[in-house]
Amino acid sequence: MNFDRDTLKSTVSLNVSAVKTGSTFLSYLHDLAFIIAGVLLVFSLLFRVVVVSGPSMNDTLVDGDWLLLVGNVLYKNPQQGDIIVASKDSFDNGTPIIKRVIATEGQTVDIDFETGVVYVDGVALTEPYTKTPTNIEEGVKFPKTVEKGCIFVMGDNRNVSKDSRSIEIDLIDCREVLGKAIFLCFPGKSPSTNSRIFGRIGVL
Repeated sequence: MNFDRDTLKSTVSLNVSAVKTGSTFLSYLHDLAFIIAGVLLVFSLLFRVVVVSGPSMNDTLVDGDWLLLVGNVLYKNPQQGDIIVASKDSFDNGTPIIKRVIATEGQTVDIDFETGVVYVDGVALTEPYTKTPTNIEEGVKFPKTVEKGCIFVMGDNRNVSKDSRSIEIDLIDCREVLGKAIFLCFPGKSPSTNSRIFGRIGVL
């Protein structure tokens, strides 16, 4: 069998081009895999996704809500009003809890359990986010001054929430805070309608 020299050159050229194209594609694929792995690693270090369990933050958050959390690598200084996730060994074997920061170190919390009003440094808080007034005592004595490096937290659904009013939880050490909830990614089912209200998705 005889081959024309030009035909042979053309065939070799096509084969070389195909090899180069395949090599370039594999190189891009390799680089893309490393980029995706790097992004996932950074995301896992700086952010978390958590799922709300229980009714203690109703109606702000409901059971089954998926939340994006800024992890404690970045989140170092909890502020009053922040919604945080913490893990405290003395409560439920360290199962994460989600609560709202009511007071930070040096502030004094007092609660009038008859009227359900919460005071911080003598000033009554305006709390439009609460489902119920704060009428339930859980063992901690008030007024209570928040110790250095700690926060005082409560759930928005005050009368079903186990929180810093309880001697089981009391103050949360900032080192026990896993992060701050910043975004509702996917809604759980509303207790009142038993349906997902997708309009709730957004910044917390």
